[in-house]
Amino acid sequence: MASLITGAINSAAWTGAGLIPIVVVGLTYLRYSMYDPESRVVDVHEVLDEYDFIVVGAGSAGAVVANRLSEMRNWTVLLLEAGGDETEISDVPSFVGYLQLSDLDWQYKTAPPSSDNPYCLAMVHDRCNWPRGKVLGGSSVLNAMVYVRGNRRDYDQWAKAGNPGWSYKDVLPYFLKSEDNRNPYLSRTEYHARGGYLTVSEAPWRTPLALAFIEAGQELGYENRDINGRYQNGFMFTQTTTRRGSRCSTAKAFLRPIRLRPNIHVSMHSQVTRVLFENTGNDPRATGIVYLRNGKRRMVAARKEVVLAAGAIGSPQLLMVSGVGPADHLTELGIKPVVRDLKVGHNLQDHVGLGGLTFLIDDPITFKKSRFTNAPVALDYIMNERGPLTSSGVEGLARR
Repeated sequence: MASLITGAINSAAWTGAGLIPIVVVGLTYLRYSMYDPESRVVDVHEVLDEYDFIVVGAGSAGAVVANRLSEMRNWTVLLLEAGGDETEISDVPSFVGYLQLSDLDWQYKTAPPSSDNPYCLAMVHDRCNWPRGKVLGGSSVLNAMVYVRGNRRDYDQWAKAGNPGWSYKDVLPYFLKSEDNRNPYLSRTEYHARGGYLTVSEAPWRTPLALAFIEAGQELGYENRDINGRYQNGFMFTQTTTRRGSRCSTAKAFLRPIRLRPNIHVSMHSQVTRVLFENTGNDPRATGIVYLRNGKRRMVAARKEVVLAAGAIGSPQLLMVSGVGPADHLTELGIKPVVRDLKVGHNLQDHVGLGGLTFLIDDPITFKKSRFTNAPVALDYIMNERGPLTSSGVEGLARR
């Protein structure tokens, strides 16, 4: 934009009549680019020596935590992310299949099969890919954007197991606080809301298979209903975390709108390697972190808390290399000192991502590559935010 303005100024030969509208256009652009909530987060290079809170990981949890903490103007917050920012490719819902094994992915693989791990036997070298986001927004940048809340009984069981505040009636207000639902027939119900940071909507385009899926459910005796609502059994068109036809990651939802808050710093390409503790072995307290950026090792202190939000793999790994975990395992690996003997990472499980029944679908109606990789479709998406590129390919959901 700067070069465009400069070129226009030169062509106007610095005449008053030609210069004024150009400057107005330029200043208007700069103003709106600064205050537009879609503008990208600033990557801070000069990190302070100390913050009130340090949040490790800017993914699905870290972006939300950093947003909420920085609401307190007298608290300073540092948010560290090992990856960089999102790309134009990750914004396009239909390109979700191209994101795994890219630079936005940690590119983890499952352990080789064993007697207690008899999985992924149909995969290359009997190991599955385990995508994890290495990017601002974390795995919300890699996923299929499906918005599905857990079953209410799961939350109630957590509360009964000794976790007050985790029952369904306790967590529902926070789902509503977060949500900005763009479908009128949903947002008017007591189970959805408008005005939150995270946009939820249905894709503006779908194949004929989506309607056939809903009708098949009705033939089986299931209602077409909002399975994020009062009754959670049934079939529905997929609700997704998308905004105006593009992916709405947690970085786009929770970080971009607050990027001008002076009390929060975001440091990208900054991989935390250790959490620092004091009073090791006797009521230990996290006092800071060590991280790498541009090949340099740096330390930052935390006056109040260090919050680990590095994901189901990253957070346990970071705790263990910092001395918090199963003592025998840490000792075996030569990690000293053991700060606290805990079952960190114990019972980690993943859900089944693909599986079940496979059907051959008639070519004219299936969601295939040629349907969304052509010039007219791309132009419709760019100009009108609609068409096949707005779909992640997950068009319908069922729950029983």
